Amino acid sequence: MSVKIKEMMDRPEVLLRGNFACAGCGLSIAYRTAISALDRPIVVIPACCASVIQSLHPNVTYNVPTLNIAFAAHAAAASGISRAKKRRGEKATTVVWSGDGGTYDIGVATWSGAAERNEDIIHFCYDNGFYSNTGAQRSGATPRGATTTTTPIGKQEKRKSVTRIMAAHDVPYIATASIGYPRDLHTKAKKAANIEGYRFILIDAPCPTGWNSEPAITPELGKLAVKTGYFPLYEIENGKLTFSRRGAKYRDPSNRLPVEEYFGKQGRFKRMNPQQVEELKKDLQFEWDMLSKLE
Repeated sequence: MSVKIKEMMDRPEVLLRGNFACAGCGLSIAYRTAISALDRPIVVIPACCASVIQSLHPNVTYNVPTLNIAFAAHAAAASGISRAKKRRGEKATTVVWSGDGGTYDIGVATWSGAAERNEDIIHFCYDNGFYSNTGAQRSGATPRGATTTTTPIGKQEKRKSVTRIMAAHDVPYIATASIGYPRDLHTKAKKAANIEGYRFILIDAPCPTGWNSEPAITPELGKLAVKTGYFPLYEIENGKLTFSRRGAKYRDPSNRLPVEEYFGKQGRFKRMNPQQVEELKKDLQFEWDMLSKLE
């Protein structure tokens, strides 16, 4: 059941003023929305934009206990914290907060191990589709056709489906969310907090700097990703997939907005030719078809 706006507004501020986030940063919206839904969070952050927007010591802008750690060690560190808190009989919500580079690619080994052990962790991945903190290189989350510093003519491969990889670990809860629909994100984070075991939430978080988009339209891009079918919204609970209320109607391609409306607002897709657009549309429909098999 969706939370009320008042309930979201009454939560403590988890990201203070003076942080180093870029204008229109999707990560900062995602962080404030998701982490504020949790009680007593302890956040483990690997190398990513989230590890630098917090400002410089002693003026740190994260208003919750935070551990910055190496790229591939996030889930291992969170596993230790979670177990130690339980051993001491102390209540806490242990969180991994990583970008797509630390989730889709470099961090797979440790989160896969933690998921296989069903560690009591909530893993949030804010997905902006590239390595935003180290120079805008392509990642496993980069969609076909998008330009990055390492794919100057557009990426040639399809985007990896990290949620289906996660689902193969049989963890109790997986969800997708978008900063364009903050109530849906807050609700899913709150729901995950009441489930024990390894939980994973993938958040679509536009990055104006790397996407060459206007900072003011970041929430609009989040909504367009859903409405065009680029980013489906769903939950997978104990292996059973359910499309979220905000995303269920877009199972039918005829209900989706033209994906060109989404691409047209981002400079990273400006070099796509008609053939690449059609290939990307096929990628999107393939993902919908694969997800439907999990219903």
